[in-house]
Amino acid sequence: MCNRLFLFWNLFYNVCPYMEDCIFCKIIKKEVPASVSFEDDLCIVFNPLDQITRGHVLVVPKNHFQDIFDIDADILKKLILISKKMANDIVKREKATGVNILHASGKDAQQSAPHFHLHIVPRYPDDGLDLWLKNKL
Repeated sequence: MCNRLFLFWNLFYNVCPYMEDCIFCKIIKKEVPASVSFEDDLCIVFNPLDQITRGHVLVVPKNHFQDIFDIDADILKKLILISKKMANDIVKREKATGVNILHASGKDAQQSAPHFHLHIVPRYPDDGLDLWLKNKL
């Protein structure tokens, strides 16, 4: 029931916190295991299955929001503050020299999961990653 009405209700009333087939919602509900490094009433932070660098984490709101266009502005602000704290903690713990904070909303932006999330990717000297934009019009 919740899954069928989710799009309508979430857009107008935001009453359905989870989607049944969403992997992140399953992690939040503890139906799927994850390596959780932080959790509070608002969000959960965990390592993705395929880390691209040591210490790479996802910051995920506990309520299901499809993307940047769907997420509540106050929740987004809080997620950014949590992301800053996590970035600082990761840099200190992993001795990283920087971080990239990444997000994609929508199919053509290469959104990988239908649940808003932020990637915190620690960076290291000579890590071989180039995550900066390259294409020009």
